Amino acid sequence: MTTKLQRRIAEGKRRIERRLDKNDKRGFEEPMFTASNIHYEIAERVRGMAHGGIGAIHLLARRIGLIDAIDNGLHVLKIHLPYHESDHVLNLAYNALCDGTCLQDLELRRNDEVFLDALGARRIPDPTTAGDFCRRFTAQHVHSLIDIINDVRQHVWARQADDFFDQAIIDMDGVVLGTDAECKAGIDIAYNGVWGYHPLVVSLANTAEVFSVINRPGNRPSHEGAAAEADRAMRVCFAGGFRSVLLRGDTDFSQTTHLDRWAADPRVRFIFGMDAMPNLQVLADFLPSAAWRPLKRPARYQVKTRRRRRPRRVKDKIVREREFKNIRLDGEKVAEFRYRPSACKQDYRMIVVRKNLSVEKGEQRLYDDYRYFFYLTNDWHSTPAEIVFGANKRCNQENLHAQLRDLRALHAPVDTLESNWAYMVMTALAWNLKAWWALWPEDRPGPHAERYRQEKQTMLRMEFKTFVNAIMRLPCQLVRAGRRLIYRLTSWTPWQGTFFRMLDQLRCCR
Repeated sequence: MTTKLQRRIAEGKRRIERRLDKNDKRGFEEPMFTASNIHYEIAERVRGMAHGGIGAIHLLARRIGLIDAIDNGLHVLKIHLPYHESDHVLNLAYNALCDGTCLQDLELRRNDEVFLDALGARRIPDPTTAGDFCRRFTAQHVHSLIDIINDVRQHVWARQADDFFDQAIIDMDGVVLGTDAECKAGIDIAYNGVWGYHPLVVSLANTAEVFSVINRPGNRPSHEGAAAEADRAMRVCFAGGFRSVLLRGDTDFSQTTHLDRWAADPRVRFIFGMDAMPNLQVLADFLPSAAWRPLKRPARYQVKTRRRRRPRRVKDKIVREREFKNIRLDGEKVAEFRYRPSACKQDYRMIVVRKNLSVEKGEQRLYDDYRYFFYLTNDWHSTPAEIVFGANKRCNQENLHAQLRDLRALHAPVDTLESNWAYMVMTALAWNLKAWWALWPEDRPGPHAERYRQEKQTMLRMEFKTFVNAIMRLPCQLVRAGRRLIYRLTSWTPWQGTFFRMLDQLRCCR
């Protein structure tokens, strides 16, 4: 970053800090919103747009080889008049990054002359053409696109520090995607009575990247096809340099027919939830009392200042007053035993958590109860508590599903199972681009190395909407000077320093 840019970023920060200074009491006698006599005009020479970060994202896509990889590896169109496969794929991904929530929002981008010039495009596909492109996909085409994206992500991983490759944690889960449409091919009724699709999402918990989205009819079981996708994800991780892999899934993903095969590879560990079947409950009931140990969960977060007084539990008061039946957790204990699933030829480690419960009604305690939760693993070295906490962290994938819903990657706007599957994969690419943006800067030694690492982790954990506001929604002017296309940012933002450091590293990789 040049000295001139650093000075302007610092000046912008000082100006906003002066405006937000609580000790400055000037102007408090009037409301803050004082603008009046407002007029609108149309600029003649100056051209600007709201999503100035799109140029940096496009530069990232070009640097990691995503555009060339799509055009060379994905062959959906017989002729290109005028669009190539990469144009269609990036069109949907960029639409999500620029606040687009449906195919129709492509029309906004298509009629924005400054947006087109910012990407060097004469025109981009309209909603009808984008939908037609999705309908041309077969299952083989979608798998090819998934493989292309997985190959490209390895170029980003190659820039990470050595400890990044200690262990890849692969999460698997199904998501019910409901639709009111009655003519979409492939829809069916799910276990919860919702009509629609039941896509499988496989992700990397380390960075929240999406490995694959597999669309399925709504009535298919959650674990269907999960083993094949786990194998695909493991191949990508080992090819990318990871030294070990941990597979995680809930009770639907205890792939007992594949456990022996996975356990035969010393690099592979797994933790799967198991249903509380009667035989497992009997085994847990007959464990000696000495086998049980208290399970103490760590605090969710550390108090940085001083502990605040807890607010009054309004819901609890209403439950007691109206004498609703209430179940309270009195404590948890953990134990373990060896167990061999019927489809396996060797024993594995079964971790069991017993939740001690009290059933109450109003102020009266009715009786005590307990429930078992089982976890099957081939990890013989970690403590039972570490196994339980590691399995519970898989719940963070639910947050990933929520983010994919917000950016409309888990959405079915087209008319067949394969076309909607293709749409999901192309739109989920927007989330992967967000992760790659955070991962691209290399960890370099220096006085600010720790702060840069923290910024990197903060960017990885950002919600998609926050990322769009911080990195994408940057008001800017578009200026052509010689052979350069200049995005001139018009206002300061807290993430501007990080933004320009990222651009420096992108430009130095030519």
